[in-house]
Amino acid sequence: HVHLVQSGGGLVHAGGSLRLSCAASGSGFRLGSVAWHREAPGKEREFVGRIWTGGDIDYADFVKGRFTISRDNAKNTAYLQMNSLKPEDTGVYYCFAPSGIGPSHDYWGQGAQVTVSS
Repeated sequence: HVHLVQSGGGLVHAGGSLRLSCAASGSGFRLGSVAWHREAPGKEREFVGRIWTGGDIDYADFVKGRFTISRDNAKNTAYLQMNSLKPEDTGVYYCFAPSGIGPSHDYWGQGAQVTVSS
């Protein structure tokens, strides 16, 4: 069975930094594209960014220049480096990886709480 296990997150002051990790394990699954989403209190889950299998990266406009997505294929892990954090970045961050089988089989991490104080 495949799992995406997230680590990182926490509480930081505005202007601070945090790094989230998303490690895939189980059934020989290798990460292809990995997306990051977040869910703020009272809001719908929104797209943060994605790293494609080939290494191209897309970012939502509200994180460009502040967040960086990367991957370590040897560790089967993706990362979300968050700098210059703002209180409005507060929320639960999720990583997502397509299974290659279909949407009902895609994988989500368990989520990581990020809280930015003003």
